[in-house]
Amino acid sequence: MLSKSDHETWMRQAYDLALLAMEAGEVPIGAVVVLKGNVIGTGFNQSIKTGDPTAHAEIMALRDAARTVRNYRLTDATLYVTIEPCLMCAGGLVQARIEMLVYGAPEPKTGAVRSMMRALEHPSLNHRVVTVGNVLADECRALIQKFFKEKRALDT
Repeated sequence: MLSKSDHETWMRQAYDLALLAMEAGEVPIGAVVVLKGNVIGTGFNQSIKTGDPTAHAEIMALRDAARTVRNYRLTDATLYVTIEPCLMCAGGLVQARIEMLVYGAPEPKTGAVRSMMRALEHPSLNHRVVTVGNVLADECRALIQKFFKEKRALDT
């Protein structure tokens, strides 16, 4: 079983990826997929750059991990992401058969794991994802709040 400090170590890597997203003008969310103590996939938001509405951090990390292991099933893997996943990304976790999701800050408007809805707990799903939330939540929340505060200031 992974400890709180293990989760924080991997979340810091996801946070560093979120910083790359912010530098690129994207919403600062980063994700890392870990399997047997090794990073097998990374991603950060790239929807603006790519013009792809599905280019969320989680999806990018899942795609990278699937290429790494040459399998779309990521059984036994853990995905770390700085912000609670949306409904699309929660669906991706189920499709990939991710074992565990660890997220940083809750997302009250679009979080589909615990905040807005509990999509991963739907009784019709044939796969369950163990979920751990609020890992480095304050840092993750502060980063995204800083991004939107600066964006609003530019828009005025």
